[in-house]
Amino acid sequence: MSSLLSPAFLAVTDGAVAGGPVVLNLAWVDYLILSVYFAFVLGIGWVIKRHLKTSADFFESGRSLPAWVCALGFIGANLGAQEVMGMAASGAKYGISTAHFYWVGAIPAMVFVGVFMMPFYYGSKARSVPEYLKLRFDEKTRGFNALTFAVMTVFSSGISMHALATLLHAILGLDYNVCIAVSGVVVLIYIYTGGLTSAIYNEVLQFFLIVFGFLPLVLLGLKDIGGWDGLMKNLNLYSEAKGMPGAWTHSWAHMDTAANNPMGVEWFGLAMGLGFVLSFGYWCTDFLVVQRAMAAKDMNAARRTPIIAAIPKMLFPALVILPGLIAVALLQKGGNALHLPSTPAGGPDYNMVVPSLLAQYFPNGMLGIGLTALMASFMSGMAGNVTAFNTVFTYDLYQGYIKKDATDAHLIKVGRLTTIVGLLISAAAAYTARQFDNIMDMLQLVFGFVNAPLFAIFLLGMFWRRTTGHGAFFGLLIGTVTAMIFHGLTLPMGEHAGVKGGWIAAEFMFRSSMAQTFWMAIFAFTGCLLATAGISLSTKANKTDDQLRGLVYSLTAKPQEAPGTPWYSRPATLGVIVLAGAVILNVIFW
Repeated sequence: MSSLLSPAFLAVTDGAVAGGPVVLNLAWVDYLILSVYFAFVLGIGWVIKRHLKTSADFFESGRSLPAWVCALGFIGANLGAQEVMGMAASGAKYGISTAHFYWVGAIPAMVFVGVFMMPFYYGSKARSVPEYLKLRFDEKTRGFNALTFAVMTVFSSGISMHALATLLHAILGLDYNVCIAVSGVVVLIYIYTGGLTSAIYNEVLQFFLIVFGFLPLVLLGLKDIGGWDGLMKNLNLYSEAKGMPGAWTHSWAHMDTAANNPMGVEWFGLAMGLGFVLSFGYWCTDFLVVQRAMAAKDMNAARRTPIIAAIPKMLFPALVILPGLIAVALLQKGGNALHLPSTPAGGPDYNMVVPSLLAQYFPNGMLGIGLTALMASFMSGMAGNVTAFNTVFTYDLYQGYIKKDATDAHLIKVGRLTTIVGLLISAAAAYTARQFDNIMDMLQLVFGFVNAPLFAIFLLGMFWRRTTGHGAFFGLLIGTVTAMIFHGLTLPMGEHAGVKGGWIAAEFMFRSSMAQTFWMAIFAFTGCLLATAGISLSTKANKTDDQLRGLVYSLTAKPQEAPGTPWYSRPATLGVIVLAGAVILNVIFW
């Protein structure tokens, strides 16, 4: 579900190849590299299959993995198509301020979930986020979250599948239907055989592939544009041409008003909407990423997982945003500096920045590595969503409502069958996505509706023991309705009333859809927070203090570090260091 953090990415359905497609001419060595990658991915599943004996092994990795493996899986599951291609497109569209999606919109929340929230998730022995909601609130709150999450995961997986198939059709000429089938079968085999453990170890492999595949691309692009100084020079020229001097080379300096930066949002909307509501709502409550931390071998490892993951996450703008900045600088430089396909409107299609740079800079051999890294990002997003889907469906929907007395062996069979069904639904979603040119905007909008109010009930539930089940359930509904009303009354400038908003009456206009989304999240969160608090105070508490131990901060024993524990094994200390690093980066690129 990383599309929440990649707003510029409209998939490659949005006129991706109009006006001159990007074509990658692969040699036999490139196909060999791709073949080795697929063999390795499938091999991991077959090797791990021998060690799967229980449903906990299949769905939770037996809670046995070391912190560094879970951390790379944590970040790898988030490195989907929307992240890798979307952030490059966002870098071109919004400049260095795109890094806000990392240094403001990810790092603080990742530290918070490690230090404060993992003790509840891991310590409660909940097998999923919806199951934690059942333990903390009641069954109806769990069912509501499980159902909405299950729908979103397969839909998001289908988006990744569709984007991969469309991209491979565009740059290699492969048949769309074959791409859908092959990508689905590969992901199916290694999840069906190896479960969550296979997915996590493949995410570790995909993490390193993405790093080694894109780092040379960035270095070659920087060399071509004249180094960092040449990049800044051309970006400043581009900013001046756009009537926003310096806006592409600074992250905060032009956030005083919405009119002074390409994001079209002021500092409060950014800090509150992205930095607090959407960021914490995603990283702290989305089972897709939380599941990776819950697979850790002990509480300390689980708490350190998101904090360790925050270290490479903090540096990832250099790999995924810089290509977009380099593309803008090369286009500003003019001549034949870069070939980008055009959109139907005639402008450059920044969604194709990464394939264009691969075609321009990588020789055969390196081209195979780069394309493998690109494919790894798509498959990582698919697998992450599918493993989250089969766990939530099996534990929270099937065992929760259909067969409560299911045996352990039966749950494994259901989990494997659910993996097949999940990928079939994903494929159907991919074909549905093919009919729309704004599907990523729609998906991001759905996440905004769901995650913002969900974070409000988590925040109240974990830190205010008076929160009741009725308050949480109806607070979620009211928060969602608040988001709908806000969306119906607002519209981004230049858009028509409809899916973009304004379907009630366009009473308020925003300079960008991003600004609209940030403020919608703020209103949804506030509506849910106030409604949950009010309803909780007016209804009888449905949980005793004994039932809430381990689920609420004030009633839970704080994790204690053993004497002599090194600083790098202390979650709080490590978290402070990571936050200091994020602050330093914000200051450097102010």
